[in-house]
Amino acid sequence: MDAFTTGIMQRIRNAESDLNRALETGDEFLAEVEQAELDDLHRLAAEHGVVVSRQVA
Repeated sequence: MDAFTTGIMQRIRNAESDLNRALETGDEFLAEVEQAELDDLHRLAAEHGVVVSRQVA
């Protein structure tokens, strides 16, 4: 796995964790921000051929 793939996967895991935390605490604004971040990261990964399975939060 190259550095880009490793980095994007770690950023996705972090954003998923942050989104789950926001949902658990009822922070709707933060949940929207984290979901947008996840969408952007998934788009970026796809543009570079990195396959990521989406987790449903």
